[in-house]
Amino acid sequence: MWVAWGVAVLCLVSSNSGMAAGVGDPQSRPAMEPPPFPSEATTPLPSLPELFSLALENDSDLASQRYGLEATTKEIDMAWSQLKPQVSAGASYMYQVSDNYYTDNPDYDPGNEIIGADDNEARFEGRTRDASWQVSLTQPLFSLERWRGVDEAEAQVEVSQLELAVGENELAMAVIEAYLNAFLASREVRLMESKRESFELQYRQASRSYELGVGDRLNVLESQARLDQAAADRIKAENSLDSALGELERLTGQRPEFRGGLGNLLGVNLVPVDGNVDDWIARTTENLSVRLAAQQLDVAQANTDVRRSGHYPEVNLSLSYFDRDSNDPYRETRDGRASVEVEVPIYQGGYTSASVRQGELTTLASQESLTHQQRLARQDVRERLRNIDGGLRQLNALSRSMESSRLFLEAAEKGEQLGLRNLVDVLDARAELYDLRVQYVDVVRQYLVDRLGLEVAVGDLGSDDLMRTMETLHALTRGSAAIG
Repeated sequence: MWVAWGVAVLCLVSSNSGMAAGVGDPQSRPAMEPPPFPSEATTPLPSLPELFSLALENDSDLASQRYGLEATTKEIDMAWSQLKPQVSAGASYMYQVSDNYYTDNPDYDPGNEIIGADDNEARFEGRTRDASWQVSLTQPLFSLERWRGVDEAEAQVEVSQLELAVGENELAMAVIEAYLNAFLASREVRLMESKRESFELQYRQASRSYELGVGDRLNVLESQARLDQAAADRIKAENSLDSALGELERLTGQRPEFRGGLGNLLGVNLVPVDGNVDDWIARTTENLSVRLAAQQLDVAQANTDVRRSGHYPEVNLSLSYFDRDSNDPYRETRDGRASVEVEVPIYQGGYTSASVRQGELTTLASQESLTHQQRLARQDVRERLRNIDGGLRQLNALSRSMESSRLFLEAAEKGEQLGLRNLVDVLDARAELYDLRVQYVDVVRQYLVDRLGLEVAVGDLGSDDLMRTMETLHALTRGSAAIG
C-alpha cells in the first residue's frame, strides 16, 4: 500500500534487483569524448520522489478513494453490530375520549351511592390519560447470515485498500512517464538550440565566403535551409516540453523546471535485470491488480455464503419490560417478558435459491476476471523484459553509431576544408550526430519506464527504484561512470 507516501514519500518494499548503470560491460566500449555540446552539470534535477509525494496529496481521485476506504471500514462495525444486543426504549402519553358501554352508564357513575366507585370515574366520563414506557433487548443467539456478513465486510475493506493501492501505482507511473518525458524534452530543447546555433554559425560562414567571392551560393541556401529546420525542430521540442510540464503540473500542482544539458552519454551504464523470465513471471502473484482481482473473488465467495445462510434458522433471545400509569386503575400494568424465538425459513417464493445462484454466477465472473488479470500481468512482464533487453542492445548500437558519426563529422569537416567534401556532407553529419544523441536519451527514457513498469508488474515498486532513476538521469547530465 502506498497510502503513507504522503508522509514518507514511499513505503513499499524496495526493489531487490538493480537498475544501475551499463550497456553491457563498460570496458567493452572505447572511451570517447562527447562532441562540444553544452552541459550544465551543476543544475539539479527536480526530485521525482518529492513530485510523487505532491501528486499523492494533489490527486482528487485518490482523495476520493481514501474517503471511500474510510467509509468502507465502517461496514465491519456495522456487521458486528448485528451480532450484539439490540436495546431500545420508548415512552408515550395518550389522551383518549371514548363513547362505549361504560360511558354515562348509571351503573358506573361514581356518584351512585349503591354501586358507584371512584375506580369507574374515568370510564364513566369516557376520558382516559395514559403514560407508559418500555425497554426491550434482543440478542441473536444463532444467525449464520450475520456471522458471515462480518467476513464479507472484512473482505470488502481489503478490496478498498487494494483499489487505493492500484490507484497510487497508476498515479506513480503517470508521474514517472510525465517526468521522463519532460526530461527528454528539456534535453532535446537544449540540443536543438545547440544545433540551431551550430547551423547559424555555418550559415554565417557560408554567407561570408559567398560575399568574399570564394564560396558557393548553393552552400548558403543549404545552410539557410538547415538553420530553418533546426529552428522548427527547437519549437517542436519546446511544445513537447510544455506538454510534459503541463501534465506534471496537473498531477502534482507544481510546474518544475528542467535545466541543464547532457554530459558524456557513453559514461552512463545500464545493466540488464536480474533473473530470467520465469522468475519474474512467478512474482506476478504480488501484482496489485492481480491481488485486487483475487480479493474481489473472495468478496464474491463471501457474499454467496451470506446468501446461502438464508436457508438456516435464526435464534434470538428477547427481553422486555412495559410500565403504564393511567387515571383508569383497570388500565395500569407492569409487564416483564423473556422469550427465546426461533425463526425457520420455509418458503419465500424461490427468492433464496435465486439469490444463491446469482451469487454463484458472480463468483464465476470474478474467477474469470482474476484469470484475465493474471494473464495481463504475465504479458506485461514479458513485454517489459523484452523492451529492456531490446533497449540495451539498441543503446549499444547507438553508442557505436555516435562514435562513428563523430569520426565522420571530423572527417567531413577536414574534407570540406581540403575541398574533398562539400558543405552538405558536413551539415548532414552534424545533424545526424545531434539526432543520435536525442535518440539515445529517448531510449534511456523508455528503458527507465520499462524498468519501473516491471517493478509495478510484480508489485514491488518502491522509493529505491525512484532514487536509482534519479541517479541515472543525473549521470546523463554529468556523464559520470557506472552507477551501482
